[in-house]
Amino acid sequence: MIDLTPAAAKAIHRFVRGSETPVAGLRIFVSGGGCSGLQYGLRMEQSKAEDDYEFAIGDGVTLLVDPMSRPMLEGLKVDFVDSLTQTGFKFNNPNATGGCACGQSFSA
Repeated sequence: MIDLTPAAAKAIHRFVRGSETPVAGLRIFVSGGGCSGLQYGLRMEQSKAEDDYEFAIGDGVTLLVDPMSRPMLEGLKVDFVDSLTQTGFKFNNPNATGGCACGQSFSA
């Protein structure tokens, strides 16, 4: 379903461990917006929804995906980049038919 690079998994673990409140998982979702029509979102969740899909990424950390986002995230590869010019998650989505230069929004 979703493939995380070692750098992305390490960053997610770091964010979850650093949270001040208990975390059930990191939600990855698609919402309307961005310059290409759809954008990725990430949010720490204190509880999971009953219809969430769960993906364990090790050390007790879970990715949560809602049923509406799941088809658009099938085969998604997530990386974490930390360089002089960019810091953050980078998404490579085989379902995207177009995208913007920043890589944070796409069209399907």
